[in-house]
Amino acid sequence: MALSRIWSAFIIIAIVVASIKCFFLGETEIFNLMIVGKASDAGNVLKVDGIIETCWTAVNICLKLIGIMALFMGFMAIAERAGGIRLLSRIIGPFFSKLFPDIPKGHPATGHMVMNFSANLLGLDNAATPFGLKTMESLQELNPSKDTASNAQIMFLCLHASGLCLIPVSIIAVRASLNSANPTDIFIPCMIATFAATMAAMLIVSFKQKINIFQPVILAWVLSISAVIAVLVLYLTSLNTAGLQQFSGILSNGLLLLIFLLIVLGGLYKKINVYDAFVEGAKGGFDTSIRIIPYLVGMLIAISLLRTSGTFDMVINGIKHVCALMGADTRFIDGIPTALIRPLSGSGARGMMIDTMTTHGPDSFAGRLSSILQGSSDTTFYVIAVYFGSVSITNTRYAIGAMLLADLVGVCTAIGLCYMFFG
Repeated sequence: MALSRIWSAFIIIAIVVASIKCFFLGETEIFNLMIVGKASDAGNVLKVDGIIETCWTAVNICLKLIGIMALFMGFMAIAERAGGIRLLSRIIGPFFSKLFPDIPKGHPATGHMVMNFSANLLGLDNAATPFGLKTMESLQELNPSKDTASNAQIMFLCLHASGLCLIPVSIIAVRASLNSANPTDIFIPCMIATFAATMAAMLIVSFKQKINIFQPVILAWVLSISAVIAVLVLYLTSLNTAGLQQFSGILSNGLLLLIFLLIVLGGLYKKINVYDAFVEGAKGGFDTSIRIIPYLVGMLIAISLLRTSGTFDMVINGIKHVCALMGADTRFIDGIPTALIRPLSGSGARGMMIDTMTTHGPDSFAGRLSSILQGSSDTTFYVIAVYFGSVSITNTRYAIGAMLLADLVGVCTAIGLCYMFFG
């Protein structure tokens, strides 16, 4: 119900704002812009998509997802038949049994979650989505009310959407392409901000679900992960830009190839027909990709209407005006558009980040802040639409509120870190 109200509000607000602009401010092209969009001008990195183009974009996303889903869910099927997912579940079980008390011991959903979190951690977005959708399907098997999000699904999705990532390689590459003097100087604030958002998500959902996070097992795992991240930060700070990108490529892509190798070897060891298992799993990836199209189209057109109607610009200008009246530093406002669009559209936020860096410079305060904000959060409403849509859940309960609150923690942390590191 919450998602329905938010979706309706997006559309109503966007159309009302556009109507005011058209009939009272003389912007007669606003309706055409919202429906048809506008092509990029020469030298302009931004392109305004109307709802017609956005519908095509949503379908194209799902079509491109088919191959990726087929690949990873095919390998996932081999791992399941070979017992690899259950082995992973037993290893991580002591921690997840406390954080996800509704999941039975050794259930495959635990292994699927580990694969998803690992892919996110290494910046493997293409792998994270299939693993995440498979996790939702596994958790849906345990869900007693099929149209309502379960506690385990909400906890998983909030942790997933917090977007914990070690090295934001794509952002560093963009900064380097824009001739930043030090493209990698934002990766530590990015890592800290996204870690803060992840911890906030865990705390918020745990409080709501009455989970005691001070249990020794949970504390031991959280402190261990924190220590590993701290050690990694110390090592990565000693690398130059080329070394950092090389290390990231070897770590993420090398680990992915290692996983494929271990899955195939495990399947051969268990004497299963690995190719048949792969094909059966790949068929499920195709079905899932097609099933999410209506949910993604609905969410993206609402976001498109908000963006093209100028609602975002009004919000940003309002925030800047209030801060100016209060005598507060307004430098961070120029980086805020990325934070506002990020929960709604990944490509839109990326375009806004590039526009901010192009306008103010990649090493400006606003340029660095937009980079940190891009790397420290996820596309919340896209995640809601795709992941809940993949299992036909309509009642998301408090998931959206928890995810947005965790995003807010990440944004506030990012702003504070930007002031701390770059003044």
